[in-house]
Parts: sequence; C-alpha cells; structure tokens
Amino acid sequence: MKLDAFDQAILRQLQRDGRITNQELAEAVNLSPSPCLRRVRRLEEEGYIDGYTTRLNARKLGLKLMAFIHISMDKHTPERFDRFEQAVAALPEVLECHLITGQDADYLLKVVVEDMDGYQQFLLNKITRVEGVSGVHSSFVLKSPRDTTALPVGS
Repeated sequence: MKLDAFDQAILRQLQRDGRITNQELAEAVNLSPSPCLRRVRRLEEEGYIDGYTTRLNARKLGLKLMAFIHISMDKHTPERFDRFEQAVAALPEVLECHLITGQDADYLLKVVVEDMDGYQQFLLNKITRVEGVSGVHSSFVLKSPRDTTALPVGS
C-alpha cells in the first residue's frame, strides 16, 4: 500500500498525540470524520500503526539513571544469541535491545534504573549472569537534548 499525503498527515498527527479524537484528527488533516476513521483503521490493519502507548516520566517514577550498554558475547551462534535475547526481554530495566555491527560489541542495550547502586545491582545480578556474556561496557546519559519516538513520515 502506498501512503498518500492524508495517510502521512494522519501518521504524523497520531505520533504527536495518540489520544486525539477522530473528530480532532479529521480536522487536523482536512478530512471528514468517516473517511479519516476508515484510513486510521486501514493503517492499523496494514501494520503501519503497531499500537498506542503512553510515555511515562522516568524521573517522576524514580528512574534517574539511563545507560547504554555494549555487550560482547563469547560465541556467535544463533542459539547463544536467542538465549541472550530471551533473557534480556524478561528484564524490565531494558528499554531497547539491538544486535549491532561495526563495534567491538554484539548488542547495544538501553536501560533505565534508579541510580548508580541500582545499576550496579542490575549489572552484577542480571546482565553478567546471562550465559555467554563476555564483555560489558557502559555509557551513562548526562543529558538528552532530543528524545522522541516519532518516525519521519513523508515531508
């Protein structure tokens, strides 16, 4: 399915405000409500819209330390990678997990914890205990001048 200008405008608007009413969305993209709703449903059915979420304020929840962790694995086998991915998927501190290339590491994790003590506990009691982890290098976020989940849609 090719996205036209209306579809792109709908996607951009929904990324800004997932709680917008259909009436407000239709007005924002210059459509009447019925065709707008049909387009949103089609975008959902076609998989352009994966779902709707709410972004929480980590600091308000006491999660003040964000880190990026480069993980090196001892063996590069599908089974080893699968077990690692299953293990980190079960850790609520892990916000993102990416298999990467071009680095000395195999994985890049984005994690959030309360503080440095929480990070130490997470690292020593969870990450380094995952079978196959042979190296861990951490970088801590000092500031996030841009932090978005919005994808670039059209122009």
